[in-house]
Parts: sequence; structure tokens; C-alpha cells
Amino acid sequence: MTPDHLAALLAAERYLADPSLATVLYLGLRLGKPVLLEGEAGVGKTEVAKALAAALGRRLIRLQCYEGLDLAAAVYEWDFARQMLELRRAEAAGTVGELALYGERFLLRRPLLDALAPDPAGPPVLLIDELDRTDEPFEAFLLELLSDFQVSIPELGTVRAAAPPIAIVTSNRTREIHDALKRRCLYHWIDYPDAPRELAILAARAPEVPPRLAEQIVAFVQRLRAVDLFKLPGVAETLDWGHALVALGRVELDPATVDATLGVLLKYQDDLARVAGKPARELVQQAVAAR
Repeated sequence: MTPDHLAALLAAERYLADPSLATVLYLGLRLGKPVLLEGEAGVGKTEVAKALAAALGRRLIRLQCYEGLDLAAAVYEWDFARQMLELRRAEAAGTVGELALYGERFLLRRPLLDALAPDPAGPPVLLIDELDRTDEPFEAFLLELLSDFQVSIPELGTVRAAAPPIAIVTSNRTREIHDALKRRCLYHWIDYPDAPRELAILAARAPEVPPRLAEQIVAFVQRLRAVDLFKLPGVAETLDWGHALVALGRVELDPATVDATLGVLLKYQDDLARVAGKPARELVQQAVAAR
């Protein structure tokens, strides 16, 4: 496999990776190293892992990060209810001394531990999504996992992956990821696409959008990203807007429709207030006039 071959496999899953992203993903596969993808929300970081799993025919295991995420939710916990049930049965049978309460059959595997288990189809794609939403202590725990692809369980010992999973870590950069974790990963920043690339993405992911309307959508969104907004629309919003306009039966942008559907693109009231009305009309005129 080469980076170009990998890019073609991703394109078959309707993910258009530029050469630098395809190269980083290829090196991650070849070297067995995690890949850290950073970028604004909605630029396609999560979709990389989904497309990669589909392209390689691997299982996707996703850990959605959030504030307060702990080991019980991310790695493992013990099935306390089943342990108590087995303990009562052992007491009734007089076999308590033979009962091992901390064995595999009482272990509940969460995403990170599940990703270390053998898989006949090959190592899974492990997506650790939006790591920047977690607390720093959890990030520190990941150092062992991403360095050696192993997890230490006090009652069982160290669980190692027979074959390391393909690890994709994403961050919206709401806080800085620690250097120690970055050093364990290959790094790539996913930026907003330029107009030709965004038009190609729209054609691949929303082929039902008429070509002329697709051109106007992309021209409008590209210009909208030049406005001073709290949250710029990502590719995800471009795709959602395309679907929405098709659902409304539109074949061309018009100011009234754009005003009515701005909430598909913009998610903050201040941004909506800044764009609605005259600014939106001017952007529509520019987008319609663009060739």
C-alpha cells in the first residue's frame, strides 16, 4: 500500500483526503503509531476514522470523550451485580474458597480495553474522539495505552494487545493537548477546505445537490468564513445545508431561503444576528455571481 492507494480507498468511502493527510495516515498504519488530528469542529476529523475503518474492513471502536470521563467508562469495570450473585451461590454451596471474583468472566470491557482484544478481521480502528474535552488526569492515563498499547488492571495484571489497534485521536483544541501525548503520536492539522475541495466533498457526500446550487453553496460558505464569527461553519454544516436546501426543493440560492436556513450553518445567536438580513443578501449576490 502507498499513500496514494490509501487515499483512493478513502475516496471509495466518500472521504477525500489530501496528500498530506493520506501520508500521515499511511505512516500511522506502517509504523504502528497513533495519529492525532486537530482542527475546528466540523472539518471531518471523526469521519477520517469512520472512513478508514470502512476502507480497511476493520471494526470501529469509538470512545467519545467528555468532562469527567473515568476509567470505569473508558477502560473497564467489574460486574458487581454478577459478582454478588456468584458470591451468594458460592456461600449456599459452601464453595466460597474456590470462587475467583476478579476473573475475565466478571470483567466489563469498555472501549479502550475492547480495542486491545484479538480480532479475526485484524486490529480495529480505535477512535478517541474530542480528547480535549476530558480532564488532564485521563489524558495522562492514555500515555501507557498509546505508548505500549497495554492497560494495567490491578486485579489481573497487564493486558497487552496482540496486535496494536489503529488509533486515531481527535481534538477541537478547546485546550492544549499535553506535549507528552503529542510526542507519542503523528500529528496533522485539518483545516477548512478551499473551494474546489469543498465542492468535491459536497459532490461526493451529497450528490443529490444540483451542480449549480452546489457551486453557490460552496461560494456562500467560503465567503461566510471570512466574516468575524464566534463559530465558523465547518464542512459538516455545508453538507447539512445542502441536504436542507434540496429538501426545500431549491435549485438556486435566494435571500429569503438563506435567512430562513441560516440556523443550519450558524449555531450561535450573535452569529445569526450578525449575518441575517443585509449581510446575507450581499453574500448571496456574490455567491450567485461567482463562476
